[in-house]
Amino acid sequence: MPVPRSATTDAYIRLTEVLPSLAVTELGPTDPTPSGPGWVSAAELAAGGTPLDAFLAWDDEQVQRDYDQRARPDVTAGFGLHRYTWPACLLITAPWFLHRRVPRLPVTHVSYDRTAPGLPIGRMAVRPTAGFACLPGDPAADLPGARVVPDEEALRAEVRSAVAEHLEPVLAGFGPRMRRRGRALWGMVTDEIVESLWYVAQLLGEEERAMRELELLLPGSTKPYAGSAAFRVLTGPDGEPLATRERVSCCMFYTLRPEDACATCPRTCEAERVSKPLATAS
Repeated sequence: MPVPRSATTDAYIRLTEVLPSLAVTELGPTDPTPSGPGWVSAAELAAGGTPLDAFLAWDDEQVQRDYDQRARPDVTAGFGLHRYTWPACLLITAPWFLHRRVPRLPVTHVSYDRTAPGLPIGRMAVRPTAGFACLPGDPAADLPGARVVPDEEALRAEVRSAVAEHLEPVLAGFGPRMRRRGRALWGMVTDEIVESLWYVAQLLGEEERAMRELELLLPGSTKPYAGSAAFRVLTGPDGEPLATRERVSCCMFYTLRPEDACATCPRTCEAERVSKPLATAS
């Protein structure tokens, strides 16, 4: 697939440089949407039905293979949603964090394949033709589809709106399978926005800036999102500061391994938070 240059190209290149387990390809206006084994569009996930069944069958098989047991169907659906939303959020937040550009990506403009060899997170194909927001003075303001907003807070509002526009239909597809609604689903999205960018920022060497930016992006009063970034700092084993947070939503991993909760789970005590690495998308 060709890689045309757009307002988000440099951000996606940098993202995949520091996170090589994820590949992002930009599609031009006339490039075909990828199809074939492994590929599913966000629109298909949002619609539910057979494509979503096939998507979640991968999670069901993975759980049986890795944990020698079946997960409850709602838990499997939650794992599947997490594995899509974690990288999908980065399609919007990475260009914002790196270059102060916020693309609009409706579900018809994103496809995902998590079966490609050597790419544990997967590969995403993006058609960045629905426009983007940027700040005054950005050289990209002269590109087709640019919409200049006045300041940083207006740009943060664009991030929140763009993520919601993309994920609201996806939540409608997954929600009945997960037996969750409204606040519980948007709490999960809040966590995915925060934890995906937080993780990538660590790889970029910009964790402290990301924490500040995420606190401003998600202060806890921005509907439809539930909760806030809510970072706090612990003391590491050698006296170093160690950032942590508690998830707004429950990933339900404890239903498979009660003794092995994730690093940002409310079930995880302070001592365990110091010793556990920050969880990745896999």
